[in-house]
Amino acid sequence: MTADISSLAARIATEIGARPQQAAAAISLLDEGATVPFIARYRKEATGGLDDTQLRLLGERLIYLRELESRRGTILESIRQQGKLTDELEATIAVVATKAELEDIYLPYKPKRRNRADIARERGLGPLAEAILNERAAVPAELATGYLTDEVVDVKSALEGARDILSEQFAQNAELIGRLRSHLRERANLRARVVEGKEEAGAKFSDYFDHVERWANVPSHRALAMLRGRNEDILALEIEADAEDPAPVKPTVRMIAQAYGIGDRLPGDAWLKEVAGWTWRVKLSLHLSIDLMTELRMKAETEAINVFARNLKDLLLAAPAGSRATMGLDPGIRTGVKVAIVDGTGKLVTTTTVYPFPPKNDVRGTQGELARLIRAHGVELVAIGNGTGSRETERLVAEMLGDMPAPKPIKVIVSEAGASVYSASEAAALEFPNIDVSLRGAVSIARRLQDPLAELVKIEPKSIGVGQYQHDVDQYHLARALDAVVEDAVNAVGVDLNTASASLLARVSGLGASLAEAVVAHRDAHGAFANRRQLLDVARLGPRTFEQCAGFLRIRDGSEPLDASAVHPEAYGVARKIVAACGRDLRTLMGDSAALGSVDARAFVDERFGLPTVRDIIAELEKPGRDPRPAFKTATFAEDVDDIKHLQPGMQLEGTVTNVAAFGAFVDIGVHQDGLVHVSQLADRFVKDAHEVVKVGDVVKVRVLEVDLKRKRISLSMRRDAGSAPRERTQPDAGPRDAGQRDAKGKAGPSRAGAPKPAPREPQGALGAALMDAFKRR
Repeated sequence: MTADISSLAARIATEIGARPQQAAAAISLLDEGATVPFIARYRKEATGGLDDTQLRLLGERLIYLRELESRRGTILESIRQQGKLTDELEATIAVVATKAELEDIYLPYKPKRRNRADIARERGLGPLAEAILNERAAVPAELATGYLTDEVVDVKSALEGARDILSEQFAQNAELIGRLRSHLRERANLRARVVEGKEEAGAKFSDYFDHVERWANVPSHRALAMLRGRNEDILALEIEADAEDPAPVKPTVRMIAQAYGIGDRLPGDAWLKEVAGWTWRVKLSLHLSIDLMTELRMKAETEAINVFARNLKDLLLAAPAGSRATMGLDPGIRTGVKVAIVDGTGKLVTTTTVYPFPPKNDVRGTQGELARLIRAHGVELVAIGNGTGSRETERLVAEMLGDMPAPKPIKVIVSEAGASVYSASEAAALEFPNIDVSLRGAVSIARRLQDPLAELVKIEPKSIGVGQYQHDVDQYHLARALDAVVEDAVNAVGVDLNTASASLLARVSGLGASLAEAVVAHRDAHGAFANRRQLLDVARLGPRTFEQCAGFLRIRDGSEPLDASAVHPEAYGVARKIVAACGRDLRTLMGDSAALGSVDARAFVDERFGLPTVRDIIAELEKPGRDPRPAFKTATFAEDVDDIKHLQPGMQLEGTVTNVAAFGAFVDIGVHQDGLVHVSQLADRFVKDAHEVVKVGDVVKVRVLEVDLKRKRISLSMRRDAGSAPRERTQPDAGPRDAGQRDAKGKAGPSRAGAPKPAPREPQGALGAALMDAFKRR
């Protein structure tokens, strides 16, 4: 183990709840190119059983700490070249644990343009500043008379120069900056005000026109809403330091004074205290406010990305309807309803367009054509997209099915979020070069009912629409987090090697887009793979890649029965020893829980494969290739409620959770506008985070609390009494967002239902335009 890995492992281990040896093993494996799914599943002995969540956290911290070490080295070299690096300073830099602290220490040594303090020193005022600071009993003005020159013409100029020098010294004190930053984190307020004249244009931000709350308590969704308002020039944001402290000398100024022993008794103290106040107003206030606003944005973005990731995981791992012939309907009014039928494997069979709505109004013709296609192709499921015209289309299908003899297909409303993105994508064009873009959406709707994971991997994750302010957050970090979720979901389920698309194969551990296309090309040229070992015949797929991907690929009815399971080829020998001990044929033993339940896993442990791996092998033999996703079920919408105008307080309805945020869950109840179940209405108990109660795809019972037709807001409750639950705080949650409250085509709406707005507080100061400009999105 290198010193670098050992040091990093020791720091990360405590953060992920592991031992340093476990973290070190994981770091080594990641550095060797192993993927998180592979390490979590097949290297449990090496890492002591670290799961994918711990490994993802480890990976993120590893990146941060290595960036920190790189920056530390750059700063040390810069100070060394200036000839200012002392042993004490080097020791201080060596133990700094965050990038912010590192930059605070570097501030006095950072190359910068010539400033007022430099000019004052050039004029010989450095000794004056030092004298005033050290000789408090002397009057500063009297000391200044000894430093008058042709360039320093009077006492006022001398004292201003000394002030500039001391102010720079105060503002570059890393320890002081750290204490002030901590003070602001604890005591500062964040205030939002509407920009004059923007009240009407920014109506969707009205909850924040005069809003103030403690910086430390601002939740991510409110922070992002206010930041968006600022970026759209609707809101002005400011950090208010010590706004609630009535003392004439604010705590921040007192902290600066105390750092340099400035009191109240000596002649020099009054002047130095004025310098401390000037330093805070002119230098540190703006600098630290920018720091806090940046920190707030980063924390809010991290939380928003985590929310998106959790929702995406739930959506990807939603219950598949299975290998059944499916009709996909992409509703439309004027342009018609697009129809696509796929067989049990997802292969497109036929497409058409029907026109049951104005201007053609061909209801009977539509129903006859749909019934004919259902009979002709043995359709078992009808997937109806939840966009414009979905409830009208659902009623039409329901009437048609009512006249059909049994067995009848099951109709299901399906989220079409992202379907239009896929339809116009390069992947869709390659898959369906001769199919109109508008019809490709119907194919996607049908397939995502059969297998949500296999279809949704074709769409850029952030276009799926289960996030919170996804267009406002750091796109690099968002993409990295969502790609990790997709990778974990795909590998948790496993992929059929002989039927999977290149898009799905690309998410398998170790493959990537290029090798996935090579696998598909080899499959097209040579036919289905008979066993996993044939993967080594694929161009550019070597032993290392095979090791990473093989365990996650399934081959049904191949020459090797174990290829249908999650048992890795490297452990086939152990599996066969278990089979031999049972005295059975492998094919007959697989799935026999009774026989395998009597096996003592410890008897098959050897130097290479420990107890965790042996237990995993036995579990796989009991349920080979088992799908971890839940059983398929759907919500039943009320037949006579298909428009927001039909809703009345007190109605009991069934719906599907479409999006979950920390403040609540959005539920599709079949009226083209999702309703919000605020976190206070999720259960008959206090709920801190909505994810504790629901996840995307859940079918839930709700009660209508309130309907705002003008703003298209629907407030729902899942509580038995639909009353008000106690909350820790009452703050506005309203504001623009990207998902959850969707329009009729499943796209993001401008606003959502929120908690009551608190009474406005009186203004208590502002930093001005400089702060707002400093925080424009990069």
